[in-house]
Amino acid sequence: MDGTKNKLLEETKKWLSRIETEKYIVNNESEEVKNVLKNLKAYIDDCKYFLEQGDMIRAFEAIVYAWGIYETLLHLKIISRKNKI
Repeated sequence: MDGTKNKLLEETKKWLSRIETEKYIVNNESEEVKNVLKNLKAYIDDCKYFLEQGDMIRAFEAIVYAWGIYETLLHLKIISRKNKI
């Protein structure tokens, strides 16, 4: 594996581990929020799948999307963090 792939693997695993340990409270139980949370989980699952397939670019993209959704939900106060990163 070349340097770029190694770096992508390292970063992807780091951010995947962090998002999997995040604890949060859902402040809005609407169907829209439930769908967004399902989407968040789907991106995390996609990341794991792409890691298993050795597709570092798609794995990294998936975890970046997952973090984008997560941080947007936090910013909009739709969810609240129970723990600190």
